[in-house]
This record gives sequence, C-alpha cells and structure tokens, in this order.
Amino acid sequence: MIDPAEIQRKNAALAKLAGKKFSFEPKGLGHAMRKVGRRLPAKMHAHARALVEAEQKAGHPKIRMQLKAEPVEKAYEALHGALEALDPADMRKGLILSTLGMVSFHVIAVFTLLIVVLVWQGFL
Repeated sequence: MIDPAEIQRKNAALAKLAGKKFSFEPKGLGHAMRKVGRRLPAKMHAHARALVEAEQKAGHPKIRMQLKAEPVEKAYEALHGALEALDPADMRKGLILSTLGMVSFHVIAVFTLLIVVLVWQGFL
C-alpha cells in the first residue's frame, strides 16, 4: 500500500523540478507535463501519467489498496532522472544556434535568388 501524502509529495517535487528546468510556475504534475510538451520524450509523459493516476487512485481508500509501490517508484525515478539530466543553459544555447542557423540559411537563399534573378534579367 502507498501513502497518498508520499505520492503527492513526489508529484509536487517533480512538478517543481520541471518548472525550474523549463522556467514556468507549475500547478501540478499534469499541468507541468502539458507545459513541457514535446521537450521530453513520450516515455517520460507516460511515467508522469502513471504518477498522476496513482495520486488520484491513492485518494480513494478502497482503490488505494490495489496500488503497488514498485511501479510508482520506478516511474518517479525515471522521470526524476530525466528532468535532472536536462541543462537549461544548453537548451537555450541550442535554441539560439538553431535560430541563427535558420536565419543565415534564409539570408544565403535570398542572396542566391537575387543573383540568379539579376543574371537572368541581364544585369550581371
């Protein structure tokens, strides 16, 4: 049997960690995972869903007896490990480099198109 307060504490800790890593104020684990979106793999979203369902089931006295501690603990450890491994500075650097690469590609493409049009019209 699992203590409902323990599951709530773990889910709150995971939501707070996700909020810290992705810079937002979470209202719960479900809300935090919606805000994170595709920045975490689907497997981590499945673990989060399992934890949220366990929290809901732990609130009901008869269903609480059916919950097993091992799957909940495994889901918590997997999600916690994935969130701890994230580096916000590296994510920002990747976003900046991606944006700069996209802008530079577009500038080169427009410049090339301009040269092609000028040659085609006979100005070069």
